[in-house]
Amino acid sequence: MVGLIGRKVGMTQVFDEKGVLIPVTVIHIEDNVVVQKRVADKNGYDAVVLGSVDRKKSRVTKPYAGQFGDKITPKRFLLEIRDFERDANVGDTLGVELLSDMDFVDVRGVSKGKGFQGVMKRHGFHGGPGAHGAKFHRENGSTGMNTFPGHSLPGTRMPGRMGGDRTTVQSLRIIRVDAANKALLVKGAIPGTRESLVVVTKAKKR
Repeated sequence: MVGLIGRKVGMTQVFDEKGVLIPVTVIHIEDNVVVQKRVADKNGYDAVVLGSVDRKKSRVTKPYAGQFGDKITPKRFLLEIRDFERDANVGDTLGVELLSDMDFVDVRGVSKGKGFQGVMKRHGFHGGPGAHGAKFHRENGSTGMNTFPGHSLPGTRMPGRMGGDRTTVQSLRIIRVDAANKALLVKGAIPGTRESLVVVTKAKKR
């Protein structure tokens, strides 16, 4: 598995060599530093811990700063990736060039929070007739039963909070790797708001 920590910049559009318009999402990937390395003999599994975005040493506690040692600046975001497929040692810097030989990636993030929503927006219910005489428009209808067990079953689709969930979009095609600007352009949309944290990993299904 290969992955990096990045930030969602926003969406734009580019043209390919045939002149076809492609909607893309721009992901800014700052240099990821290898903070720690797990080995099977000591930890029971192989993994690397990546860190991104520097923090002031005066703003972190001693226990938190202790995991970075003396040579690495404390990082705001940490990510553990098991079975890292590239050779990496503590202190190494990994950039967007790590993804240059890939065609597809998976992007994980936290979806936009939409607050409390009804069943039509949250679950895609069609609702009732729109005529004035109808008394059933955007409601969800009956949710329980008057016989056994006499209550709504767990998992019934009802109104509630929508969004704000960990979401993964799989098999997004890489359109361009801009090493100079530390940017990755992928086709389509990814979860999260602008400037939100995302994790870009090698596509599992490709």
